[in-house]
Amino acid sequence: MSSVLSSSVFEANPYEGHPNLSELEAEVLWQYAKLSQNVKELIAETRRVSEAPDEKLLQQLRALEVKMGLVLTLFKASVWAVINEQPLADASSGYADTTADDTVRR
Repeated sequence: MSSVLSSSVFEANPYEGHPNLSELEAEVLWQYAKLSQNVKELIAETRRVSEAPDEKLLQQLRALEVKMGLVLTLFKASVWAVINEQPLADASSGYADTTADDTVRR
């Protein structure tokens, strides 16, 4: 009975013409029945997806993981190159702030 109701619930209002329901009540019950069927279909699809991994998605994620690893390696190499290109600081000046120092050095 439920499969007959579920297949036709989207096509025709099964509550229409019921003697104990007003037109508005029948419409509300029909909307609830359609919502209930949509939720049941969503649950079934969610179960189907969660039971077995999507192989195509896994392959795409693996390819993305390899690309991200390459990007990370290139980024690290670029940072290392920038650090190595900087001139070494003079040992006598150290890290002291010399912007206001007017001392002449020889």
